[in-house]
Amino acid sequence: MKLRVLGCSGGIGGRHLRTTSFLVDHDILIDAGTGVADLSIGELAAIDHVFLTHAHLDHIASLPLMIDTVADRRRQPLTVYGTADVLASLRRHIFNWSIWPDFTEIPDRQQPLMRYQTIAVQQTVSLDGRRITALPADHTVPAAGYCLDSGAGSLVFSGDTGPCADFWVAVNGISNLRHLIIECAFSNGEAALATASKHFYPHLLAAELQKLLRPCEIHITHLKPGKIELTMEEIESSLGDFKPHMLQNNQILDF
Repeated sequence: MKLRVLGCSGGIGGRHLRTTSFLVDHDILIDAGTGVADLSIGELAAIDHVFLTHAHLDHIASLPLMIDTVADRRRQPLTVYGTADVLASLRRHIFNWSIWPDFTEIPDRQQPLMRYQTIAVQQTVSLDGRRITALPADHTVPAAGYCLDSGAGSLVFSGDTGPCADFWVAVNGISNLRHLIIECAFSNGEAALATASKHFYPHLLAAELQKLLRPCEIHITHLKPGKIELTMEEIESSLGDFKPHMLQNNQILDF
């Protein structure tokens, strides 16, 4: 499997900051933040599956526009996966005919352009030999992470989360783990805000990573604009033994 980073920022501002979105191979999206907008129409039309970690805007912003853009190019529904709570939020707040049309009813309910597929935490979806499993997470809204398993190797994405014991139990059970993409939204000076919003800051992330029992490459995502350099300096100071890397737009991870 190949993961291409379309967006990995905790916000926007400037030419290179895009919010969370990863393209897996050519047909799977993990989250649908603003980075999706950089894809060509042909690339957008090739996406058949979208797995959402949660319903916050920075993780779903491009989804409504993407479906509308490629509607005339699709021959099958776009499948949107998420936990029951995540999909309920989309139905209630986004695809509700008020904010955006309900594409599960267009052109009709028998042949829609989009369909929802509930995925429970610890449930696995298999797509042409690729296994995507929802993992526990603890955020201010219902959320999940994901494990992507090619058979040869696995990549884990935490999604937005704070400390979550069940997440580490799940990760430590992955024998072929190669990559861990984990968020760290705030600097140490913003610990109170990070705690209230259920995000990591470097000191807390360093403590949580002590629970990781599998060797893997660690990639930092969701850094807030304006504090990227400071937060990464603090991460390198606190997590030096883990040799973390800052995730970059257009980075490719093979596993």
